[in-house]
Amino acid sequence: MNSERVLEVEHLTVCYADTNVFGRGTGYEAVHDVSFYVNHGEVVGLVGESGCGKSTLSKAILGMLPAKNVTGTVTHYTKRPQMVFQDPRSSLNPARTVGWILEEPLRIFGKYDAAERRRRVADMLARVGLEESYVNQKPAQLSGGQRQRVAIALALIQRPRFIIADEPVSALDVTIQAQVLDLLWDLRRDLDLSYLFISHDLNVVYSICDRVLVMQDGRVIESGTVDQVYDRPQHEYTKKLLQAVRDEV
Repeated sequence: MNSERVLEVEHLTVCYADTNVFGRGTGYEAVHDVSFYVNHGEVVGLVGESGCGKSTLSKAILGMLPAKNVTGTVTHYTKRPQMVFQDPRSSLNPARTVGWILEEPLRIFGKYDAAERRRRVADMLARVGLEESYVNQKPAQLSGGQRQRVAIALALIQRPRFIIADEPVSALDVTIQAQVLDLLWDLRRDLDLSYLFISHDLNVVYSICDRVLVMQDGRVIESGTVDQVYDRPQHEYTKKLLQAVRDEV
């Protein structure tokens, strides 16, 4: 075991069958031969345009895809790694209250009695900046920023040490984005977290990440510290992405 690492990915490929109207299929690779690592305490960014394979890669890392579609090796050095999704409406049960949603993983874990579960829920709500009274609210009663805070609390309720954040602020307005990014930064320090931070927004990645991987058509085509990649990009695709950001300023 490498005590410095929380994650190692080696030669990860995700291949799907593409079937035509005649029922004949050919395979296509959504992710091709990707290798990288995340060290303890790091925030590693994964950037690229929509459809490049970022979310597929993240699901493969967490074992959320059929094993028959995935080859390569994923090694986790921490327990119960979790994901924060882009749209909390997809990860929060709309029929249940916030309290029920946050308690459910602890009930399944089976280690805590009801009083301890409630205490842990209240503590996690406080950590993400929500009052305990939110336990009685349903997701539809919350703002987008509040829902994302609940989604972050849900990912953290079992105290993982590694989190994949898949476009966690892209559905929020700029002011709320900044608040959620500050929250993720504070939680990294307070709970000793490491992140794989997925985004198409290079400005966001630069503001929070230590290293960055650039993905195109299912492949990682460039990697390095954020300063190396942003100041001295080597690949033409990376230069194109950065120029697009500069043209918006």
